[in-house]
Amino acid sequence: MEQAELSFEVMVSDVDETPPAGMQAYNLPEFLAKKKANGITVPDPEAIIIAADTIVVLDNEVLGKPQDEKEAKKTLRKLSGNMHEVITGVCIKQGSKEVCFSATTEVFFRRLSDKQINHYVTNYEPYDKAGGYAIQEWIGMVGIKKIKGDYYNVMGLPIGKVVKHLKYLNINN
Repeated sequence: MEQAELSFEVMVSDVDETPPAGMQAYNLPEFLAKKKANGITVPDPEAIIIAADTIVVLDNEVLGKPQDEKEAKKTLRKLSGNMHEVITGVCIKQGSKEVCFSATTEVFFRRLSDKQINHYVTNYEPYDKAGGYAIQEWIGMVGIKKIKGDYYNVMGLPIGKVVKHLKYLNINN
């Protein structure tokens, strides 16, 4: 958001991220973004709240944030040589105005060697990232063959769509 010249303050929404039983993976990011947006309380009723949640889906399986080194390596092995989807749900609120949407990007990984996977897990922080990687880090440069969709979505926020929806809502920032 900084690079898009939008001023902002980061606030943490402490909500339960457990999905309702039977919810399809593709609906989860938008559901969680809305839940996070509704979990933020601000003193200014005209404050703009932008909340987002990103998931990685491979063969209908949601690959969450790895809990440890073993899980991080296992996740990257699953992604190796395959296409997966990165889905980010976004909810923008200002007073009574609200819009929620999601963006999907297809990411195609090259086949990764165990040496590459070990290097990434040892030298970077895969534990706080959906799917265990960040496209803007080393693994993205050497491991990703191509993407179809929004690069910034893979980073966690489809900023172009956010700006478009801010204009649609007639919200000036």
